[in-house]
Amino acid sequence: MKRILIIGATSTIANACARIWASEGAEFFLVARNNEKLEQTALDLQIRGATKITLHILEATDVAAHSKMVESCIETLHQVDIALIAHGTLPNQKGCEQSVEVTLQELANNATSVIALLTLIANQFEKQRCGTLAVISSVAGDRGRPSNYIYGTAKAAVSTYCEGLRARLFKVGVHVMTIKPGFVNTPMTKGLPLPAALVAQPEKVAAQITNGIDKKINTLYTPSFWGLIMLIIRSVPQSVFKRMNL
Repeated sequence: MKRILIIGATSTIANACARIWASEGAEFFLVARNNEKLEQTALDLQIRGATKITLHILEATDVAAHSKMVESCIETLHQVDIALIAHGTLPNQKGCEQSVEVTLQELANNATSVIALLTLIANQFEKQRCGTLAVISSVAGDRGRPSNYIYGTAKAAVSTYCEGLRARLFKVGVHVMTIKPGFVNTPMTKGLPLPAALVAQPEKVAAQITNGIDKKINTLYTPSFWGLIMLIIRSVPQSVFKRMNL
């Protein structure tokens, strides 16, 4: 039986992953900021076969509250087999450009809160010397594009942090997986003018994530074709790239 911590448990991708694990009889410690949505998620997972579910309300940017959450998780699960960090927001780039306050808030939502949580959780995993830390980053972090470079900056920070953390924890038997989704059909992307052929369904993404965790993949582009797309984008010379409208 897998013991699983999910932060951002009401997000679409995290919920889709949890449904897969629930069908396998997993035990959950679910963390989110909206109590009503969290209770709905828990009820759904119970119906799908989850063994036990504990709920914890947390505003992820409240760094001072992180320690209590982690302590409560360990008291409940005793050991964490999988920790999935999936919270975040999709900022309005133009809004960020006009406001230092908005920019810093979005960096807190998508970068510093994630890194703060990872710091605490990584230390617990180092003590238990086993388990997998899976973190949702984004293809947006692979290169700074004018259309979303605040979001990209946050995700690049998370991806770089995870790369270093992976090398550190590998030596004690802990795996760290960086998840880089492309466009996914979620409430966060609703209404955006995205090419339909590149928009994945969350169930497909979740299947690739859970499979990637089982296989201990280091960096997972999902759907997988995003690995090739981002390779091409990273290969464009800066002299050309700065003239492109991406």
